[in-house]
Formats: sequence, C-alpha cells, structure tokens
Amino acid sequence: MTLAGQRSFTELGTPLSEVPFCVLDLETTGVAPDSCEITEIGALRFVGGEETGRFQTLVNPRSPIPPTVTVITGITQAMVVDAPTIDEVLPSFLEFLSDAVIVGHNVRFDISFLNAAALRLGYGRLPNRSADTMRLARRLLGSEMRRFSLSRLAAHMGSPVTPNHRAFDDAHATSHVFWALLERAGSIGVTHLDDLLALPTIRGSRAIGKIGLTEHLPRTPGVYLFRDRTGEVVYVGKATNLRARVRSYFAGDDRRRTDDLMRDLERIDHIRTSCELEASVRELRLIADHGPRYNRRSRPPRSLHWVTLTDEAHPRLSITRIAGRGLVSLGPFRSRRHAESVMHAIWDASEIRRCSRPGRNCHYAQLGVARCPHADGFSDEAYGRVVEQLLEGLRHDPTALVAAVRRRLESLSRHARFEEAAHCRDGWKRLAAALEHRRAW
Repeated sequence: MTLAGQRSFTELGTPLSEVPFCVLDLETTGVAPDSCEITEIGALRFVGGEETGRFQTLVNPRSPIPPTVTVITGITQAMVVDAPTIDEVLPSFLEFLSDAVIVGHNVRFDISFLNAAALRLGYGRLPNRSADTMRLARRLLGSEMRRFSLSRLAAHMGSPVTPNHRAFDDAHATSHVFWALLERAGSIGVTHLDDLLALPTIRGSRAIGKIGLTEHLPRTPGVYLFRDRTGEVVYVGKATNLRARVRSYFAGDDRRRTDDLMRDLERIDHIRTSCELEASVRELRLIADHGPRYNRRSRPPRSLHWVTLTDEAHPRLSITRIAGRGLVSLGPFRSRRHAESVMHAIWDASEIRRCSRPGRNCHYAQLGVARCPHADGFSDEAYGRVVEQLLEGLRHDPTALVAAVRRRLESLSRHARFEEAAHCRDGWKRLAAALEHRRAW
C-alpha cells in the first residue's frame, strides 16, 4: 500500500466552508525525524467549522524518552510501554486524516515526522496540503503581537483550552486559534482554499486592503484590466487562472512599478476566454486599444507573427507582425518558423497564389500547385472564387482545408517521404489549432 493512490485535496477553488481540515499535534522524543520517534498523536477533524472526529493515542517509540522531553511533556517511559507502536497507529491515523488539509502550529515539524514514518513503512509521503497557524498569525497579527508561540496565540485569541505540551490539548488549542485566524482572514477576502494557502506569502503592503477586489474573479483563462479611480485602464494582463494571477500581485512584489500600480488600482474588470491563446490575442488588442501606462513591458514582442490573407486586388498569404491588416489573420505564433509551417499547410489545402506578383510566368502555376491570375488564361473572376473558398475555410468551416491537408499527409506517407510528412503534420496541427481558436473568438 502506498499513499500515491490516495486522493489528495486538489480542488483549490473550494470554499473554506466545504474543506475538511485535520488539526493535529505530535509529541516526539526529539526534533530530528530521521533519528527521533513519535510518542503521542492528537488530532481533530472538522468540516464547515463542525467537529466530525477525534484521534488521540500515545505511541510506543521503542526507544528511551529523554528526561528533558519528559520534563516538558510529562510523558514517561511507563506511560508508553503498553502503547501501540507507530506501525500499528499510522494506518488508522492515515484513514482518519484521509484527504483533509493538515493544520498545525509550526506544522512542518509535525508533517516531517509523519512523512518519515510513512516512508519507513512504505506508504510514501503524505499528499495532503497544509496550513500553518504560526505563519498565518504572522501575516494577520503582525501589528498586534511580536511573538507567535501557541500559548501566546491561544491566550490572545481567547481559547478555552490552554496548551500544555500534550498532543490532543495542543491540537485542541490550535483549532481555536485556527478558526479565529480564519475569521480575520475572511475580512480581507480569504474565502477559498487557494486564498488561504497563498495568504502567508502575502506581505503587509499598503495594497493588502484592496485584495477584496479580486473576490469576483473566476478561476478560468482570461484577461484582466486594472482601472484607477477615474476608470482609466492602467494595466492589462492575461492568465490561465484569473483569480490566482491577480491575487499574486498582493504577494509582496518589491518592484516599484508594481507598488505604484497597486497604489493606483481601484477596480478590476475581466474577460473570460476559452483558452490561453485567445487570452493572449485579447490582451494584445486591449493593450493596443487602451495604451495602459503600466504596460510598457507587455506590448507585443517582435517575436509574434501572424499568417495574413492580404487585402489587395489578388490576395495572397503573407507573414506579418501585426494582425488585422488583411482580410483575415491567424495567430499569434511565437516564431516565424511556426507561422511558415501554417502558411505551407494552407498552401497545401488551397490554390491561392504563392508568387509575389501575379503574371504569365508564375512558376507555381506552371507546376500546378497554385492558381495565379493571368497565368494560363486564369481570370480574375476565377481567382476570386479561390479566395472566397479560402476565406470560407478560415472564417467559418475549415472542413475542406483540413481534409486537403490530411490527403497531402497521406500521400507523402505512402511515398515514404517521411521528413516532408512530418513537416506537413506539424503544420496541419498548428493550422487546426489556429482555426479552432479563431472560431472560439
């Protein structure tokens, strides 16, 4: 049996009222998990603030308990001689813990001992996420307290249980501290698990009071717009998870530019998108439309390329740096090589001309791989129909284009032209993706 198959709590967007928490504390024979042992486990399990279970047991460490530890905890060798060993205790405790988020005071200490025991017994490391009341208190109570021991926090928060270095009582006191801290956290917009896990990394900047502006943001791809008090857009960004990305601005970025941006922030708007690529396109267009003053480093980089059907008498495909300057554009592509592979895929699927200037001597027309106006008596009207068919495929129904590329790929494979087939395949995949994203716009 290993913990690899155990379901971990991964739904970070879950409201805190629905998250199972296991508040625990351990007593040990020392501070080094690789050479010391657990002597007592105490834990309480909660869902929605209601206690749903308790776990309490002494553990036989099968080694002497140092006198200094006995003085601190009151646990003697005689008390643990008949207690179960960690080998007997751990399976039932892991079942009790299940998928809960582990809560503890200086919780890394407790988890290190549990992980050491779990690894030694073949269970693997615990997959559970964790929350530390010490780190949360430093973040939320930094202006009220200077020291954050469990006893001081319990007294400050009015816990009815006094910590006494026994596992269950300390876990019980920790639970009271934790719920009090959650109440404080809720006042600054911490309502979901991802908010709670990120809270210790958020520094006490002057912008922390504005974190509530992120409460309405979804956990989906999209574009966010920061506005100042006049409603002007001062920054535009994109994200695969809007809520997580925007809240990261409150995580203590020391750059002056970010500090100034957060000072000016008064409102956050957002636009949901179906994917990251669509978010990238919308971000570029919104930056071009609004010219936000904090987007100097976010303007379209020179590495972006677009495949564009030109708007001229006899349209052709061209690779451009800017979208929207032709009849239709596909992209953006991060490299010219990727854009060229898409352009070649469209050439394989269409008779659109490939020459820079149409004329009688177009060698592409002579080879039969394209149609060119005025070559071999091909009229402007006939070429117009070629353009219309391509526009239909790029704008509305790409079935014919994709089918043509597939036929090209199959033909190359049949003739063992595998290198060309690989290039054709890559171009086809990029073309299909670009067309899919374009329909999503």
